[in-house]
Amino acid sequence: MHPSIAPATAPSPRAPLLRAQQLAFQIEGRWLWRNLTLTLQPGERLGITGPSGGGKTLLLRTLAGLEPLQQGELEYRGRALTNWQMPAYRSRVAYIPQRPALHEGSVEAALRAPFNFRAHAHSTFPLDRAHELLAALGREEHFLQQRCERLSGGEAQIVALLRTLLLEPEVLLLDEPTASLDAITVTAIEQLIERWMAGTCERACVWTSHDSAQLQRTCDRQITLEPAQ
Repeated sequence: MHPSIAPATAPSPRAPLLRAQQLAFQIEGRWLWRNLTLTLQPGERLGITGPSGGGKTLLLRTLAGLEPLQQGELEYRGRALTNWQMPAYRSRVAYIPQRPALHEGSVEAALRAPFNFRAHAHSTFPLDRAHELLAALGREEHFLQQRCERLSGGEAQIVALLRTLLLEPEVLLLDEPTASLDAITVTAIEQLIERWMAGTCERACVWTSHDSAQLQRTCDRQITLEPAQ
């Protein structure tokens, strides 16, 4: 009599980093989108498309916890957004706006500033890593001494991206992150984010872009925000 062999069990699917269910957003009585459901898996690159003014930025801000949930539920790593302390949540799910606001002072001061926050009290500012990231974007070390108030829109985007990458979040929410940059820097940023993604299988990113070719290059899949009926 042969011993019985238990059937092999399929591996459990990986839990999503982010799960949004039945989200909706309205402005002045007009719904931008409703019944929006999405998941973001570890290692995934998700593109968000839709018409101008269709609420792509507001969706990213909602996922980042920067806009209140008007309807629906949002979870990060299986925990409802309401069960997260916002500083801890935003240290893991980081939003990079198209037009970042930077305080007066040097670029280095802007990069160092978040390390004074309680959410990053366990970390020290990695100056060598900052130099490495700058080099990847074709910028010399003296860029750190430039004044933020004198930066172009594209340079401010670079600072915002570098500041976020230095904090090592798990999810990047990228709102037109290369809209004000030249083609060479656009390519460098796409490659930099790809290397960041490859650093660990537990990272993911969400892109919005007016450039459909960019989303084809950088994303595994896309969803389109349709005007709510």
